[in-house]
Amino acid sequence: MTEAAAQPFVGGLQIRRPAGLDAPACALLEAKNVCTVCTRAADGTIHAQPVWVDTDGEAVLLNSVVGRAWVRNLERDDRVTCTTVNLGNPYEFLEVRGRAEQRGREQGERHIDELAKKYLELDAYPFSSPDEPRLLIAVVPERIVHVMPEARDLDA
Repeated sequence: MTEAAAQPFVGGLQIRRPAGLDAPACALLEAKNVCTVCTRAADGTIHAQPVWVDTDGEAVLLNSVVGRAWVRNLERDDRVTCTTVNLGNPYEFLEVRGRAEQRGREQGERHIDELAKKYLELDAYPFSSPDEPRLLIAVVPERIVHVMPEARDLDA
């Protein structure tokens, strides 16, 4: 192994590649950060959508309304990349590549209220509608990259 390959820091940034969602990765997902979900559209282009994010410690948890473009994309091709940036320090981010699994509408309805508590500080999601059923989507990680600042001058 060369010295450069052994060096865990590049340009003042530490690049971690955990095998699963470890405590530092989960901390980013559990905080009040936003995740950009990237899916492949029908024409092959990349569709990127910012969404609220959560984790169960094993998967990235997302929530959406049935029929949204990124959900339709996942129904056609379950490959997805989720990038969560630390809103308090944009030099830290987590990229999770994996496969999406729908966990159902009933779970989605419960989960959106948990996200409303986290992001809106409300006990229930105020925009729920029976005409817009919610889905809980789990992204099972296949590849994880966690980038964080090593140098103090990059801390926000």
